[in-house]
Amino acid sequence: MWQDAKALNATANGIYALVFGVCVAAGVYWLAHRPVFNLRTIRVEALASADLRHVNLLTLKNGTQGRIRGNFFTANLENVRQVFEAVPWVRRATVRREWPDQLIVEVEEHEALGTWGEDGRLLSVKGDVFTANLAEAEEDHELPQFSGPDGSEKEVLARYAELRKWFAPAKLVPEGLALSGRYAWTVMLDNGTSVALGREQTPRTLKDRVDRLVSIWPQLAARVPDIETIDMRYQNGLALAATGLKIPAEKTK
Repeated sequence: MWQDAKALNATANGIYALVFGVCVAAGVYWLAHRPVFNLRTIRVEALASADLRHVNLLTLKNGTQGRIRGNFFTANLENVRQVFEAVPWVRRATVRREWPDQLIVEVEEHEALGTWGEDGRLLSVKGDVFTANLAEAEEDHELPQFSGPDGSEKEVLARYAELRKWFAPAKLVPEGLALSGRYAWTVMLDNGTSVALGREQTPRTLKDRVDRLVSIWPQLAARVPDIETIDMRYQNGLALAATGLKIPAEKTK
């Protein structure tokens, strides 16, 4: 090999290239870590021009302080995104660099529709369950109560929208909706009445039961005041309980 000039030249060139590459990498590393590239500004904007009602500089500072590492070049944007998305009320965040010392963070905020379960969590209008200050959410509007098995959030949200339409002809408004572990539905109305609709045996089961109740509601409400519960899980009838009144019925379905 030592007598092969071509091989020696190729080896030497390879070593020179390796040394040069290491020097360049070291130089880039040294330059990238200079104080001049320290992050001086993290600018927060609303994603897609949406309003930020609950996310503010104080909540962002408290939620992200000390958790963002690196400078303009070395900050991991994915980690920064996760840090911001862990802040209460933040649904989604996108992060980008802006020369020479800024990060631009665009934030989308949760919009609370109601509460979920019994542990103080909130359900958003997009079917996301999140944790935030319940008192802040209640400042916007009275919160309906929702519950259901894990993973059923979007199904419950969609059914709630349908029930509002179905009960509208009787001027009744659902204020809560529960889906049991056996997938039986119970809706709480704005007049305090709880309506058991049962399981969805066919695509029209729930709709038919609501329509039946809506059709007789004026007469029923006029004759029986202060109705507490109504059980619609009967083929051709119903059972109800009211203050000072009990009407037993044999369940047929």
